Amino acid sequence: MSNAAGLKKKSEILRSITSMDDIRRLLKVLPGPDEEAAIQAVKHDSRLTKPRGSLGRLEEIVLWLSRWQSRDVPVMGRPQSCVFAGNHGIACYNVSAFPAAVTRQMVENFTRGGAAINQLAGVLGAEVTVRALHLDQPTQDFTIEPAMSEASCVEAFCVGFDAVDPDATLLCPGEMGIGNTTSAAAICHLLWGGRAADWIGIGTGIDKAQYERKVDVVARSYQLHGDVVTDGLDVLQRVGGLEIVAMAGAIFGARWLRIPVMLDGFICGAAAATLFATSRDSLMHCMVGHGSSEPGHRLLLERIGKRPLLDLDLRLGEGTGAVIAGLIARAAVACHSGMASFEDAGVDSGHL
Repeated sequence: MSNAAGLKKKSEILRSITSMDDIRRLLKVLPGPDEEAAIQAVKHDSRLTKPRGSLGRLEEIVLWLSRWQSRDVPVMGRPQSCVFAGNHGIACYNVSAFPAAVTRQMVENFTRGGAAINQLAGVLGAEVTVRALHLDQPTQDFTIEPAMSEASCVEAFCVGFDAVDPDATLLCPGEMGIGNTTSAAAICHLLWGGRAADWIGIGTGIDKAQYERKVDVVARSYQLHGDVVTDGLDVLQRVGGLEIVAMAGAIFGARWLRIPVMLDGFICGAAAATLFATSRDSLMHCMVGHGSSEPGHRLLLERIGKRPLLDLDLRLGEGTGAVIAGLIARAAVACHSGMASFEDAGVDSGHL
C-alpha cells in the first residue's frame, strides 16, 4: 500500500469510528491475508540453497510477512515501535512496586531515548512512537464502576490507530502504565474465568501483601462486571486502561493497513485478546514475540492459539520482547531475500 493510499485508508476508517459499535462492525469486515503472495514466497523458498523446512520458524515468519505485506520477498525496511502510556485508577490500592508518578517519568525517559525499548529499537532500526494518554486523568476504579466511558474508550482506541505509520513494515506495540498488569489480569479473568489468582504474577516485583491486594482487586472486578459483560470490547472498556485500549486500536489499525504485528507480553496480549474475543479472525496478522514470565500470559496464549517465538523470562513491557523478536524476523527476511538459488550457486538440489 502506497503512503498516500495508506493515509487515505487510515483517515477513512478513523472518521467512521464514533462508537464501540462502529469498531464491532469493522471487526466483522477485516481485510484478509494475501495467499497468492504466500504461494509465491513458498516457490521462492523452494529454490534456495537449503533443504526445504530446514530454517524452521524462520520460514513461518517469512510466509506470515508475505501474506500481510503482499510481497513474495518481504521487507523489514521500516519497523515501528509504538509505546502507549496511561494511568490506572486501581493504582490507589498499591498493587504495584512503583507509584503512579513513574508513568510520566518513564514517558519522559522514552522521549529522551533512555529506556530499554529505545536501545532495542535502535538495534532493529525501528522508529519509536510514544503516545501518552491523559496521564493526569487516570481511569476509574474498576472495582466500583467501569474503567472508562464509551467516549473515552473510543478516543483511546483511535489514538492507537492513528499512531500507526501506514508505511511500517512491522508494528511492535508496547506500553507503560503503573497498575496495568492488574488491568490485564482483570481482562483475562473476565474473558475466560478461572480463579483470579490464575492470572496474576508479581508484575514489577510486588511483595506478598501487594500480591494479595492485586488478587482481591481482580476478584472484585469480576464480581462487579462478570455477569454483565457482552464481548471483548465491553471487557476492554470496563477494566482496561487507556494505554491497553490504544494498543488494541493500533493492532486493529495495522490490520486495516495490512501491516504485520509482533505482539509483546502479557499486557499487549490482553489488549489483543479483547479483539480476539470479539472477532476470532482479528489476530491473523499477529505473531507473538515472546512468552512473558507473567503466568497469566501463558494461559492467555493458550486461549488465543498463539505460540511465542522467544522465551527470555521478560516482564518489562514497553514492547521490548516484540522488538527483540523483530530482530528474528529481520534475520528470516535476510535469508529469504539474500540466499542464492540452487541454479545460481551451481548446487545440486536433487538429494535435498
